[in-house]
Amino acid sequence: MREVSRRGLTLSFALSAVAGYVDAVGFIETGGFFVSFMSGNSTQAGVEVWADGPARALLPLALVAAFVVGVAAGGVVVGVHARRRSAVVAGSAVAVALSAAVGLALPHAEWRFALLAGAMGALNTLYLADGRARIAITYATGTLVSLGLALADLVTGRSSTAWRRPLLLWASLAAGAVAGAAAHRWLGGGALLAAAVILAVLAVAIGAGSRRRGGRAPS
Repeated sequence: MREVSRRGLTLSFALSAVAGYVDAVGFIETGGFFVSFMSGNSTQAGVEVWADGPARALLPLALVAAFVVGVAAGGVVVGVHARRRSAVVAGSAVAVALSAAVGLALPHAEWRFALLAGAMGALNTLYLADGRARIAITYATGTLVSLGLALADLVTGRSSTAWRRPLLLWASLAAGAVAGAAAHRWLGGGALLAAAVILAVLAVAIGAGSRRRGGRAPS
């Protein structure tokens, strides 16, 4: 995470907050599954096989598959040219908006949640290095590992500030989840539209920033 610029970190905090928001709405609407936290879905799928039958495990498994497809799609776009990060965020905005629209028209269409999982997966490809995500935008496990290691550095005197970034990233995700749960209570299925609008605004900001730097991708 230290290789990412201050502007890139600010963007990652904003995107992580949106991811937490979307995940909270998805969790509520699916009845306990996640659209950005695939470790949880993997465990849930295993539990559902014995709790409610194999058929109930299909939804969390479909979400895992959609997430992986989203990561692959984002990786292709960013891998071709890092300047296309704005396209990845814009595509995620479209997927979230489409999921919201389908939810309002067809509330029982569970396939729409795959759109959310794919969108969240794609967001994790914005900061790649050596085939790995430098920043985990939509899930917190790796971030919390980084936080724990940074706290170890603090205790041993190797670094007194490394803990700040992972803590802020986790806090952004958690705060977004709180906002998402509140928005769903007030707006119902329309809560996702707000997330789509924010992602669209961020996509425009990323594209504008890249043009100001003469086409160089943000770091």
